[in-house]
Amino acid sequence: MASPQVDTESVPGEGYERGLNSRQVQMIAIGGAIGVGLFLGAGANIAKAGPSLIVMYALAGVIIFFIMRALGELLLYRPVSGSFAEYSREFLGPFFGYFTGWTYWLMWIVTGMAELTAAAIYINYWFPQIPQWVTALVFLVLLFGANLISVKLFGEIEFWFSMVKVTAIIGMIVIGLGVLTFGFSAAGDTAAVSNLWAVDGFFPKGIGSSLMTLQGVMFAYLAVELVGVTAGESQNPEKTLPKAINTLPWRIALFYVGALTVILCVVEWTEFAPGVSPFVAAFARIGIPAGAAIVNFVVLTAALSSCNSGMYSTGRMLRTLADNGEAPAVYRRLSSTKTPALGIATSVVFMGIGVVLNYVVPEKAFGYVTSLATAAGIWTWLMILLSHVRYRREVVAGRLPASSFPAPGGSLCSYIAIAFLLFVTVLIAIDADARICLYVMAGWAAALGAGWAVLRDRNPQVTQGREPDLEKIDD
Repeated sequence: MASPQVDTESVPGEGYERGLNSRQVQMIAIGGAIGVGLFLGAGANIAKAGPSLIVMYALAGVIIFFIMRALGELLLYRPVSGSFAEYSREFLGPFFGYFTGWTYWLMWIVTGMAELTAAAIYINYWFPQIPQWVTALVFLVLLFGANLISVKLFGEIEFWFSMVKVTAIIGMIVIGLGVLTFGFSAAGDTAAVSNLWAVDGFFPKGIGSSLMTLQGVMFAYLAVELVGVTAGESQNPEKTLPKAINTLPWRIALFYVGALTVILCVVEWTEFAPGVSPFVAAFARIGIPAGAAIVNFVVLTAALSSCNSGMYSTGRMLRTLADNGEAPAVYRRLSSTKTPALGIATSVVFMGIGVVLNYVVPEKAFGYVTSLATAAGIWTWLMILLSHVRYRREVVAGRLPASSFPAPGGSLCSYIAIAFLLFVTVLIAIDADARICLYVMAGWAAALGAGWAVLRDRNPQVTQGREPDLEKIDD
């Protein structure tokens, strides 16, 4: 069965500038796999699981690769800005497209709220005299302006943000390997591979405690799917997207599994604590001058990168929803620079409210925000996988053309990933601190359900959706 030429002009989201080149798409994909969840969140997870956290990151990384290959097959079947919301709409029904689009928008709004405030806290490290809200507002305005100018500028900013993160991790790995091999620095006498099992074993707190870290581990992987949102603005999606997705395993192996393995060999896991970046702790133990300041700068770029990506994706998702009559029609408009300026502006207003809220809400609110973002991310990943299963069914039946980038194993890997994500959801429900996000998601679902009912009464045609073209494909 021959793969058809992709018609990018007949899909929702047309009109965007294909301004993201291969270099930028590759680095957006890399940056999406490196976030604050690694630089900061890994410290708490190491304290809970010890060296076994390495296995949890590797296991979750395999599942993330399954998800991204499923998304990749859909993207090459029909590359469209709006991505997984569009596929949910086509293969699962209009309500699922509506729910997924708005939920992904919510995920990036709450993530943007946290990242902006976090970035302001990082700046306070150097300039404690500057009020936190001032720094957050400055970052909000600067990133907003960059997203309005052009998609090329967004791509360039994200490229350099990602470059800083990548350089920092590779530098940490190289220095750590040097300490292990040559024994220099203050950590040289105690650094050894045996640190992975010498203190209470590889699973020091039991397998159950290790599994409970999976929810935090999955938060660290949020945003890997962002490369799918860029499909409608990539210069050559047929080449750049498969390359970006296929390099995911080595990125996970290097930046997560590799970095954590080296760090836990150099420093015993008992020396890490919640709220302290493992990178900061490792730099301090090795005795690198200004190590804390270096890592603080890297984490700052990670937070700004996440917020920058949030502005980009929320504007596009609002336009996709408007294209389908599920958001006000005014969000369909593109600016003279071919960006969804009004959608971005609306999202920025909500992120700005978050800056104010996070200024007065206790620090525990950050934990709630990250767990809510994880729950929204799990929903998004489940919709990708279920859409892929349905698409594969139609391809096998000969009713839809095959993608030029088929997922290995067909639907089998998608079923495995679905089971894994449901298992993580159960873990969230068991955790007393994290399960609040499920209550919030239930409230969010009720609100969206009410919105859908209003939409159905006012415009029944929208809620009926449009059926995919399931005509017989000639071999």
